[in-house]
Amino acid sequence: MRYCILFIITLCVTNCVSTKVFNDLESRYSKVKIEKNKLQNSEDSLQQSLDKLDEKLSETQAYLEISRDSTKLGLKINELLNEELDLVKKNSTLKIQENIAKNNALIKKIAIKETELLSRTERIDRLEKIISSQKKILSDLKNKISEALLNYRGKGLSIKQRNGKVYISMENKLLFKSGKWNIELQGKQALMRLSKVLEENPDISILIEGHTDNIPFTSNGSMESNWDLSTKRATAVVEILLENNNILPQNLTAAGKSEFIPIASNTTIEGRAANRRIEIILSPSLDKIIELISSEKQ
Repeated sequence: MRYCILFIITLCVTNCVSTKVFNDLESRYSKVKIEKNKLQNSEDSLQQSLDKLDEKLSETQAYLEISRDSTKLGLKINELLNEELDLVKKNSTLKIQENIAKNNALIKKIAIKETELLSRTERIDRLEKIISSQKKILSDLKNKISEALLNYRGKGLSIKQRNGKVYISMENKLLFKSGKWNIELQGKQALMRLSKVLEENPDISILIEGHTDNIPFTSNGSMESNWDLSTKRATAVVEILLENNNILPQNLTAAGKSEFIPIASNTTIEGRAANRRIEIILSPSLDKIIELISSEKQ
């Protein structure tokens, strides 16, 4: 009996405890379930976030890949540009050096030309001075000859200065008889006066030309033609001038021109008389001018 009561008491106690535990467990289960649901929801949310992050990561990786390729391409392009720039710089340097060399050569040529031009200008100045001096000498010479032969003006004598020379023209009536080459006294006196002036100018070249009219010369055995007559008359003038020992023979030249350089018409008596003449042509020495020209050619 006593055991029965204990059993019943134990059973009751056991039932009471089980119900309480059950309820407690059920309550805890509910909480756990709720927590599970929360965790599940949280896991889903996390999974969604993770998926988004994976998607963004993929996008970022793709962007980085594109950026990396772009960077590589940019670096390659930059490398090529730098190579081209170096090539351009190198070519530019060569071009610059070539241009500098050309410019230096041009400057050298210009300097040489300037030196040559200066030297030529100096020679031209000297030449002009020589020519100017010669013109003055000839002008003074013409004036002195005009004074010396003043008494013979109107007797077939004329004195002119042209082309850098002095021309003294003497008609035959002042010097010779018709068909003769011996100089008459009046002609000798005129030539001796002329020689006095010429001896003061040893640098003057003296050309004596004999001229005739176009009437054929009748040969008398000692004279063959107008050529012969004109030459003999020119030579006769040279011989008279050389009677002055101060006249340099090397300055004298005799030439016969016959009838071929008339200064008037041979159809009239007056014209033929003018053509029968001796011309004494005085020229300044060309030695200094030739020397200047020769130095320029060298």
